[in-house]
Amino acid sequence: MKRLTLTFGASLLALAAGAACAQNIRIGLQEDPDVLDPHRARTYVGRIVFTSLCDKLVDIDPKLHFVPQLATSWSFSPDNKVLTFKLREDALFHDGAKFDAAAAKANLERAMTLPDSLRKGELASVEKVDAPDATTLVLTLKKPDATLLAQLSDRAGMMLSPKTFADADVASVGRKPVCSGPYKFVERIQNDRIVLEKFDQYYDAKDYAFKRVTFLPIPDTTVRLSNLRAGDLDLLERLNPSDAPQVKTDASLTFAPVAGLGFQQFMFNVANGKRAEDNPFKNKLVRQAFQYAIDRNAINEVAGGGIFEPAQQPFPPASPYHSDKFPVTKRDVAKSKALLKEAGLDRVKAELVFGNNTTTSSVAEIVQAMASEAGFDLSLRPTEYAALQKESSGGNFQVVMLGWSGRVDPDGNIHSFVTCKGALNDGHYCNPEVDKLLNEARTVTDEAKRKAIYEQAQTIIQDELPGVYNYYQPWPFAMGKKVKGFTPYPDGMIRLKGVTFAQK
Repeated sequence: MKRLTLTFGASLLALAAGAACAQNIRIGLQEDPDVLDPHRARTYVGRIVFTSLCDKLVDIDPKLHFVPQLATSWSFSPDNKVLTFKLREDALFHDGAKFDAAAAKANLERAMTLPDSLRKGELASVEKVDAPDATTLVLTLKKPDATLLAQLSDRAGMMLSPKTFADADVASVGRKPVCSGPYKFVERIQNDRIVLEKFDQYYDAKDYAFKRVTFLPIPDTTVRLSNLRAGDLDLLERLNPSDAPQVKTDASLTFAPVAGLGFQQFMFNVANGKRAEDNPFKNKLVRQAFQYAIDRNAINEVAGGGIFEPAQQPFPPASPYHSDKFPVTKRDVAKSKALLKEAGLDRVKAELVFGNNTTTSSVAEIVQAMASEAGFDLSLRPTEYAALQKESSGGNFQVVMLGWSGRVDPDGNIHSFVTCKGALNDGHYCNPEVDKLLNEARTVTDEAKRKAIYEQAQTIIQDELPGVYNYYQPWPFAMGKKVKGFTPYPDGMIRLKGVTFAQK
């Protein structure tokens, strides 16, 4: 009888564990996010976490149209210099405080003034923010800004509880973020997991099935896929392209790829600190030689499984701003060597820094071998991705391989990378004419005229090469068959609204 009791108890425990597991979706990330403060963050995986944690003023649909989130509607004045939002009346922050126009004003002003805010450039056109009443938010602009709605559909439009801003320690906001999304922060163990819990007072709580969301950073794509197959993960982002064929034929898994908006690029340190001073890539001819040394098609075929579409410009083919004037440069070893000779060099020694995950490691090794044939002796320095971001912004690199998840508006794929004071211009490239053109493009709403301005800027950039675009970033998701209702979006974010586990 005693044995039966123990067995029955064990069965109850197993059932309880199974029920708990059924209420918890586990998502495998390729890297560990950086700081969980949307005004100071810069990683793609951080944006994935924020999508469940922090609502924005505006969101997008799968076709990239802007749709309401915390704002119910918006309109521009006839001169496009005043943007007025009407806000939800039923949204709360995770600390119970009410979201209203005053809270939105506080967030935007923090994003515009915080010393280390990475959103300053995104909101540079905003002259002042007013909250005339609880449901009305008014942004007065210095000049028309065609990019602003897109910025507010991302981290610049994410809302934190203003109560948390009172702490003198700015870093505390990112350690325990208090937002207004469908899930609230529970804990973070660096390089291990981030745990969120369902916020039952969320205005659309009924559309979110899971009690908990656990994000697990697993840089090794083989391990990440093994965890998915074993049932220790329910969904993963950025499946290794070489694994796509076997996932497609695995009856227990679902492959859900979508063409993305972003790219991977090589960025050169031309003027950021001491490492730029003796960097051979400071010479434009060496940068041009490097571009001719690499074969983007080979990278696609060998490392990308055919889904790493070669890139020459920051705008993917699906964008109306993609230009036929800049075809992908073909590998030409002889021309690469000739450019090095023109620069007065026989061989070039340099260090390539990259994120230490399986896919980028493969790309780095391929590039190392290709470049060697043209006269480049590249040493490889794999770096944990959040640390890589810090190293890059601090100038501790000669050439760095960085991914960008892409933005709906073309400005988000170019301005901050190549303007003199761009927040993501880690190489500190600076050309006043490029700044002038890209700043002008921000004010033009006519698509054809705006595209022509981007082409002028790109003509300069393609010659001076502050960076070399490698491929357009696809978003290959994979999940267990029990996951139902997941829709991949071109921005690569994981939206859990309507996602459930199939009933057994």
